[in-house]
Amino acid sequence: MTASPPASSASSSAASAPDSSPAALARIAARVAVETGALIAELRGRGVAIAASKSSSVDIVTEADRAAERLIVSELRAARPEDGVLGEEGTGIDGRSPVTWVVDPIDGTVNYLYGIPAYAVSIAATVRDETAYADGRRPIAGAVYNPCTGELFDAWAGGGARLNGDPIAVTGLSDLSSALVGTGFGYTAERRAEQAQMVSRLLPLARDIRRMGSAALDLCSLAAGRLDAYYELGLQPWDYAAGVLIAEEAGAAIIGRDDATRPGTPFLFAGAPTLVEQLRTVVLGA
Repeated sequence: MTASPPASSASSSAASAPDSSPAALARIAARVAVETGALIAELRGRGVAIAASKSSSVDIVTEADRAAERLIVSELRAARPEDGVLGEEGTGIDGRSPVTWVVDPIDGTVNYLYGIPAYAVSIAATVRDETAYADGRRPIAGAVYNPCTGELFDAWAGGGARLNGDPIAVTGLSDLSSALVGTGFGYTAERRAEQAQMVSRLLPLARDIRRMGSAALDLCSLAAGRLDAYYELGLQPWDYAAGVLIAEEAGAAIIGRDDATRPGTPFLFAGAPTLVEQLRTVVLGA
């Protein structure tokens, strides 16, 4: 009996390669986000220890932030060892695949410190795309999990957005005067003074403003129709990477300070396509 020839190394490698489809990456993001959410909830019950401050004395890092990021990195590297990882709390791993995971272990750390139930784990799979966001990455899969409410938002490129498995969509509101708008503030006095001027221009012209303290949850609230629009100045990639994908897949438009500036750290406006440019004009005083 003639033995079958051994499989070629190329075919063996292909058979063992992990599924890199956006849907598969979103499943990983969701699983790790929920696992990490359970950890930070457990640690919150033991009490919060401030580990350090960043841009100012009120911009804090807790021991839970660091423990959560270690768990996220461990789980992602176990699932996809070739990928890179960029984390808010200092992780910077260069990968050998096109995918880099951008993670925020606790988005809304001040809320976490005070026990306000509006903080989340944010995990996004991104690829390089210099035309997308200001950091040169394009999210293709992501998940945001709030362990206080048990709400899991997830999306992948072309697959729509979901809340606990159910499809979600933006309100589609076109009139700024009826819009509930979310925003956030930085942690330096200079940045807050600038943002206060923006709020003073917007508040008389909108239904109202909400400041929840978590950019990831703000963007997910937009996606779920709980906000009509959202804007913020000074976000970092880990703040928005998963949230912008979820919002986009729910029908939101995401724009920057002007048509020549990619959205992200310089400025990010999000909302229904019929509303977002009105919002930008008012906030910037253009």
